[in-house]
Amino acid sequence: MTVNQHLDEYAGLPVHRFPYREDGVEEVADGEELPAPADVAWYVGTMYEEEPFNAVFARFLEAVDTTQVTALVIGYWGASYDENSADPAALLTESAASFPALRSLFLGDMTMEESEISWIEHGDISPLFTAFPALERFDIRGSEGLVLAPIRSAALKVLRFESGGLPARIVQAVGASELPNLEHLDLWLGEENYGGDATVADLAPFLGGERLPALRHLGLEDSQIQDEIAAAVAGAPVVARLESLSLAMGILTDQGAEALLSGQPLTHLRKLDLHHHFLSDAMVARLKAALPGVEVDLSEQEKPNDDWRYIAVSE
Repeated sequence: MTVNQHLDEYAGLPVHRFPYREDGVEEVADGEELPAPADVAWYVGTMYEEEPFNAVFARFLEAVDTTQVTALVIGYWGASYDENSADPAALLTESAASFPALRSLFLGDMTMEESEISWIEHGDISPLFTAFPALERFDIRGSEGLVLAPIRSAALKVLRFESGGLPARIVQAVGASELPNLEHLDLWLGEENYGGDATVADLAPFLGGERLPALRHLGLEDSQIQDEIAAAVAGAPVVARLESLSLAMGILTDQGAEALLSGQPLTHLRKLDLHHHFLSDAMVARLKAALPGVEVDLSEQEKPNDDWRYIAVSE
């Protein structure tokens, strides 16, 4: 799976791209009016060798009444090899007073043409959660250079990490965070070749459930140890109060599915997402029969190449 398109919807709002300047000319038709600040999720980004992200962001602050902006999507900001690369987390933190209504933030909406997911470079995003204490949703794509300390937020409801390899230190920081009202957690764990070195032991804070009393959706996805995760989930206390569970996009085989079927009941779930898997036809049929009232996504049934299996998102 590759990311070929930018988001067209985020946080329930259509995404509107704030224009960057290409060869010094703004990418907007003459007379075109910007939408009302609160009516859209604003995409702010640039392109390689075009207007520097810092300049685009500065014009955005001037052109839009950001006090009304509730959702923000940050796109391409350059890379370390670019002369004009930026640190969007630092820019946002410094300008937090300009965004009192911000509730949803996506950091890193880049397509593969702009940057492969494993090449997206970040810094320390921890200050964002102090600067925006009312943030209810945070999504991030990429994990190269990513730094995160345990955070504390009573407002955060949705937390998502999209990565081809999520470092154990990031998983551990999330697990040590105080997020009493978090309802939705997605971790694309990835593979070790791209930094995804988290183990099942690192997932204990999520599987136990005590630190996330409001959690209703758990996604432990895109993992090369998906069978081990499935076995751990089969007896995890948190599962009993989930409405949806995702073990999708990874190397799930009949062994992991057997553990799920032999573990605690999953019939209370509204949805079980297992798409992109390596299950046999017989196991697919068993899962469907065992969970008749559950929406089970078993699409993207993959076939191993000899003994080689692959996760959906890596590079």
